[in-house]
Amino acid sequence: MSIEMNIKKETILFIAFISVCTYIFLHIFRDFLELNQFSLCIFRYLVISFFILYAILKKDLTTWILISMMIGIELGLDQPKIAVELRFLSQIFLRLIKTIIAPILFSTLVVGIASHSNIKQLGNMGWKSLLYFEIVTTLALFVGLIAINISQAGVGIVIPSGITEQILPKVHKTSWQDTIIHVFPENLIKSIYHGDVLSIVLFSVIFGTSMVFLDEKKRNPILTFAESLSEIMFKFTKIIMYFAPIGVGSAIAYTVGNMGLDVLFNLFQLLLTLYLALFIFLLVVFLPILLWIKVPLKGFIKALSEPVSLAFATTSSESALPILMENLEKLGVPKKIVAFVIPTGYSFNLDGTTLYLSLSTVFVAQASGIPLSLSQQIFIGLTLILTSKGVAGVPRASLVILLGTVATFGLPNWPILAIVGIDELMDMARTTVNVIGNGLASCVIARSEGELDDKKMLDYIKKDL
Repeated sequence: MSIEMNIKKETILFIAFISVCTYIFLHIFRDFLELNQFSLCIFRYLVISFFILYAILKKDLTTWILISMMIGIELGLDQPKIAVELRFLSQIFLRLIKTIIAPILFSTLVVGIASHSNIKQLGNMGWKSLLYFEIVTTLALFVGLIAINISQAGVGIVIPSGITEQILPKVHKTSWQDTIIHVFPENLIKSIYHGDVLSIVLFSVIFGTSMVFLDEKKRNPILTFAESLSEIMFKFTKIIMYFAPIGVGSAIAYTVGNMGLDVLFNLFQLLLTLYLALFIFLLVVFLPILLWIKVPLKGFIKALSEPVSLAFATTSSESALPILMENLEKLGVPKKIVAFVIPTGYSFNLDGTTLYLSLSTVFVAQASGIPLSLSQQIFIGLTLILTSKGVAGVPRASLVILLGTVATFGLPNWPILAIVGIDELMDMARTTVNVIGNGLASCVIARSEGELDDKKMLDYIKKDL
């Protein structure tokens, strides 16, 4: 019965892909075949119907998320007014996800730290993680600088008509001292309210470390509570994930309905530069690291496919955090390492964001006709590594960081008006790389500690693949 069902699923998927190829052919030769937009629209609905049927048979959340993205794009193109109005569904989904972040960060970090009987091992994990984070984000910085200097995407930029009417986020010029001060929470509740990930992480780390020095009688009740809270939050996440396809589909529909696809032609070179730079970064940096630590690519992709889909569609790493941590444990990374590395990486390991910010800052200078020397570019990049900490969970926060950087170095901010139009599409890519980078980081630290469970990893790869 299962074999017949599998054949049926594969057959429907094959028909769906053939239908896509057929549609592309018909679209290219629509004038020659005298096809109108209505006919092409009906054919697109037919193609999507095949994919929906496949998703029904597949019964997999990742598949439904991907199908909902297709439906969202179609709705955004055909009914942009309706698509824009559906934004509230994606906002509901993100609000539900945000309710998880603070308790899951606190509970997992406290459990990860307090359950360590060996404080020396915890210290080793800490310096290894921070060293790895800084090396990889520095490499991302240089990839971004090289990419924008080769493409010269900002030279001769023409801002699309009407984009100057958009309102940029308000930004206040901050010094590096202010950035460091912001890391230390003055009020935990305030940090939770504002979503200051780095402040929550720091408080949780100090709290968990303090518990290590208590005797077991005083430590165990809090540790048990934190473990229970962590488990509850993961179950909470499973319930919310049933709403994910609707939230993701509405997010994509709003993006396409609000922006349309024409904006890609206005700033295609900048967008292409970012996507190519991120792709090269994945191949040149991430893939060799993955091979070096001997983690099968197939298993890593399986573990990351669901969280990456969520991050890409919602442009928020927060949406991927719970499922990312859960899948990494299934992959064979110990819970104590996942609980320590992932939350810390969400503040210190923003590879995609760092690459984007270095690329975009030089783009602003190019568009303004202000030449920057190599040393100036590197100094700006190193500043960005510091100022970008703790923004991974906040959609469009990178734009605010970019505005602050531009103000700090005396560059005009009018070219950022051009970036606003495609920032959503750029945010999808950089957020995706952030999530992949943190997933990889946990595997690296687990391998360095000799605690990556290869048997569990192989079992996970074989299961339902």
